[in-house]
Amino acid sequence: MQLQDINSDAEISLLDIVNFLQSAWKKLVIAAIVGAALGLAGWFFLGSYQAELVLDNNGGVSLVSWRALKKTLPNLADQMLEEDKVPQEKISLYRQMSDEAWWQKNVTPSYALTKADSKDLASTAGLEAAGTSVLSLNILGSARTRELAIDNTRTSASFLLKGGAYLAIRSMINGMESQVISADTDLQKKINDTQIELQYQAKRLANLEVLLKRFPNDQKSSTQAIDPKDSGAKYLPISTQIIAANTEINNNKETLERLNDSAAQLAILKAFLEKATPLVNGNFDGLDLTQKLLDVQAQLSAQTKPDDIKAQAYLDSLRAQLLANQAHFTKGLVANTAPTASKKGMLKTTVAGLFAAFFLMLLVLLGQRVWQTVKSGAAK
Repeated sequence: MQLQDINSDAEISLLDIVNFLQSAWKKLVIAAIVGAALGLAGWFFLGSYQAELVLDNNGGVSLVSWRALKKTLPNLADQMLEEDKVPQEKISLYRQMSDEAWWQKNVTPSYALTKADSKDLASTAGLEAAGTSVLSLNILGSARTRELAIDNTRTSASFLLKGGAYLAIRSMINGMESQVISADTDLQKKINDTQIELQYQAKRLANLEVLLKRFPNDQKSSTQAIDPKDSGAKYLPISTQIIAANTEINNNKETLERLNDSAAQLAILKAFLEKATPLVNGNFDGLDLTQKLLDVQAQLSAQTKPDDIKAQAYLDSLRAQLLANQAHFTKGLVANTAPTASKKGMLKTTVAGLFAAFFLMLLVLLGQRVWQTVKSGAAK
C-alpha cells in the first residue's frame, strides 16, 4: 500500500510541468544567456580566421597534372622537413601540407563543368576532355589571427607553385639522365656499325669500278628495282650496280652524319647535366631553379660556335623546355586578387552555447525535482 502511494506521488502531471516552468523559467533564461555569452566569448577568443586565395588557371595545370601534384607535393613537403629546408616559423604548416588529406580539404579546383553539366555530355570522351578544364585553384588557410591566416595561405600557394615547378624540373632532369644512360652505349655501337659497313661498301664499289674497266662494253642500264645486297644483283649491268652501291654509300654517310649529330647533342646534354644536377640537389624552389638552369643553358650557348646550327638548335630546345615549365607556374597560375580572411561561425557557436546551457540547467532542475518527489514519497 505504501509502495503504491510512492508511485502515485512520483507521477508527473501536466499541472506539475506548468508549475515547474513557472518556478524555474528565470533560471533557464539566465542559463541560456550565460551559455550564449560563453559561446560568443569562445568564438572571439578561441575561434580561428579562415583565409582564401584564388589562383586563376591559364593553362598551368590540367585535371591529370593536378591529381599528380596532389600525390607528390605532400612527399616534397615531408622531404623538405627531413632535410631541414623549412623556416622555423613554417614547420607546423609544412607538417600539415605533408599530409595528402590537407590538400584534399584545403586546395579545391573549380571546373568548367559541374557534375550536373557532365551528365548532358554525349560520350565518355567528351566528358574526359571537358573534365580537364580547371578554371582555378582555391587555397584555404586558417589561424588564430587574420594576418597569420593570410600569411599561411600565401605560403601554401607559394609552395604549390615553387614545389610544382621543382617536381617538373626534377622529372625533366631524371628523363635526361635516363636518356644519356640508354643512348650513350647504343649510339656509339650504331656509329661503329655504320663505319664498318661503309668500309665494306667502299671496297665493293672499288671492285665494281675495276670490273667496269675490264668490261667497258657492259654499259647497259636496267630499270628493275632490286636490292644491291640481293644475290641476283650481281647479274645486273655493272653500271647499274655502281649506281646502287653509290646510293647505298650516300645513305649510310647521311645516317652516319645524323648519328654523329646525335652524339654531339648527347655531349651537350652531358655538359648540361654536369652543371644542372648539383643545382637540383637541395634546391626545392623550382622557380629559382628554373632560372639558374636557364643561366646554365645560356653559358653553354655562348660557348658553342655561332655557325654550329645543329648544336644551337638543340640548346634552343632545352631553353624552350625550361621556359615552358617556368610559364606553367608563373603565368599559368596567377593570383589576380589579394587573399581574403574572415572569422566564421559566430551565430553557430553562440546558438550552440545557448542550447547547451539551457538543456544542462533543465536536466539539473528536473533531477532536483524528481529527487525531491522521491524523498517526499518515501517520507510518507
